[in-house]
Amino acid sequence: MSLQIPLAAVASQRLSVVLANQNCQIALYQKTDAMYLDLAIDGDPILTTKICRNRIRLLLGAEYRGFIGDLVFMDVIGDQQPEYTELNTRYLLLYLTNAEL
Repeated sequence: MSLQIPLAAVASQRLSVVLANQNCQIALYQKTDAMYLDLAIDGDPILTTKICRNRIRLLLGAEYRGFIGDLVFMDVIGDQQPEYTELNTRYLLLYLTNAEL
């Protein structure tokens, strides 16, 4: 079962969360054209400047980087790209386990 990662409705944020025993640091930031995500485990970059799209796995093809699972944004109302003003209400960031991939 996917896990929702709580976010604030702000244009730029950093948070730490443990996912599958991985100490993850997530940076999420809105630019003019889209929202972007950086992901690190114990401070080691796994993914940087990844554009966030609705229902598109963020780490697709990045298994070799050592991350267990994946992250995905879900628009729970429609089919729009994530935008910071409705994070955690309309746009949810979900962690998917390997079993869900």
